[in-house]
Amino acid sequence: MKLLLDENISFRVAKSIETNFPGSTHISLINDGLKEDLQIFKYAAVNNFAIVTFDEDFYDLQLLRGYPPKIIWLRFGNSNNLKVTTKLVEHRQAIESFLSNPEVGILEIY
Repeated sequence: MKLLLDENISFRVAKSIETNFPGSTHISLINDGLKEDLQIFKYAAVNNFAIVTFDEDFYDLQLLRGYPPKIIWLRFGNSNNLKVTTKLVEHRQAIESFLSNPEVGILEIY
């Protein structure tokens, strides 16, 4: 259950969720020169990541291109690292269920 954290989430969160979401990383830690949302979207699809973001642009991309990748859209606004980490861990069971369900492409967390 690998999560790819978007640039609008601190890279420190990736380390904080490592135990609960093994293999997860932050976009800044990938050395493929990924800058544009479409590049990140394609990278996540090819490498079996779900994208975690505050940004609705990935939702829009998924509407146009479908999934994978799956999108975990954080809808509680930009927050500190502790809140983001806590929300992801608190919703771990819902995230696991979402990622294993082939019928659903987006999970919104409030």
